[in-house]
Amino acid sequence: MVLTQDNVKTRTESSVRFEHSNGIYRLSFTAMATHCQVAFAEQSPNSAAHFAETLVSWVTEFESRYSRFLPSSIIGNINARAGEGWISIDPETETLFRLCDELHFLTEQSLDPSSLPFTRLWNWKAPDPVIPNQAVIDHARALVGWNKIQRTPGAVFLPNEGMGIDLGGMGKEYAVDQAAQLAHEMGIESILIDFGQDIRALGAPPGRPAWHIGLESPRKPGTCDKGLGIRNVAVASSGNYRRFFRKNGKTYGHIIDPRTGSPVENDVQSVTVVSPNCVLPGALTTASVVLGAEAGLALIERTYNAEGFIRTQNQTFETKGFASYVVQ
Repeated sequence: MVLTQDNVKTRTESSVRFEHSNGIYRLSFTAMATHCQVAFAEQSPNSAAHFAETLVSWVTEFESRYSRFLPSSIIGNINARAGEGWISIDPETETLFRLCDELHFLTEQSLDPSSLPFTRLWNWKAPDPVIPNQAVIDHARALVGWNKIQRTPGAVFLPNEGMGIDLGGMGKEYAVDQAAQLAHEMGIESILIDFGQDIRALGAPPGRPAWHIGLESPRKPGTCDKGLGIRNVAVASSGNYRRFFRKNGKTYGHIIDPRTGSPVENDVQSVTVVSPNCVLPGALTTASVVLGAEAGLALIERTYNAEGFIRTQNQTFETKGFASYVVQ
């Protein structure tokens, strides 16, 4: 079935669950290929319901506009016209692409939104994934490079057929930040937003000093081995331990190194970063998986207002300030 905007709307709205208990409203739904959860405090039931409806509508519209899986989306149109012609874009899309510029530079090119040709090669979801040979990878590499994409105010052009943009490395995190901004504009001062482990907190739950979240153990997925207390910050986590495939006795993770065109090969299991907004830690976690533990830690340490924790198969690394968020 071809995914359409109507499919996205129907799927998301049918998944919505909205509850209230112990002074907290809890909203959950499926969007952007992940489970979204929101907990917030609000005195007025009508205002709470209005916020929940507004947020679900905004997320649905965002996915419809920017999912690469939707032929009718902005990204779908840009990718479909690769090698053919310029596509007009609106101010929000220009904002997203400027963020891509900044994150591509910040992460030393280890986060590259033009890496879709590599993602197409390494389809870890396929029933029988194919391992591409070096010639195929080299052909895809010629199509990848954020600096190869041509832009002018109000328009974008992918100059070669087969090029493609995927906002998977920062789109969901951008949505988390926009959800927090929406909550603020609607007068909600206490909220925890979690879109598939991309998290942002405003304030704290009533009667408590902070929102508490658990960090999943990569050794025992589904369990937590560390807890954080957060308020007015964002947390993002990334790792290869859940999404991968095995072929001929070798494990291939879902995170692709855009410098090589192949899945990352190092011993990093998971990375968590705390920062004031969600886009930044989302980029830093992915970059740290790509760069490896030591280079990843160095990247986090030199990034203003970021603290991080990296787990490898045998060691853990963390910045000096990360311990201030850890709760027992």
